[in-house]
Amino acid sequence: MAGIRTAARVLLGASLVFAGVSHLTFARDEFRAQVPELVTELAPVSEDAVVLGSGVAEVALGGALLLAPHGRRRAVGRVAAAFFAAVFPGNISQWLHRRDAFGLDTDDKRFTRLLFQPVLIAWALWSTRPPRR
Repeated sequence: MAGIRTAARVLLGASLVFAGVSHLTFARDEFRAQVPELVTELAPVSEDAVVLGSGVAEVALGGALLLAPHGRRRAVGRVAAAFFAAVFPGNISQWLHRRDAFGLDTDDKRFTRLLFQPVLIAWALWSTRPPRR
């Protein structure tokens, strides 16, 4: 089981690094569709700044999932899970405001995507859990 958990952690970490790099480069416009209006209304930041900041956070989290020593992985998993929870309102906003991005061009597709956020949270927690003794 430890090998499967390690593979899951590495896959999640690599996926986060890729997503973060895409925030910073080729998919910035797509990610702007997920920035809730409330964020830019409450904070003096642009949608682009939110996208860039979340991209940096994803690269850092992905790198931490890949490189954290055994004793720190559980903490990194909790931070990653919290990050996935924190960005969930962006997915809800995309669905509520019917914003097309990443091929999510129907209400059903956008709603279905919402179901995957709890999976990411569970994945982050499970893949960084220490082995049972």
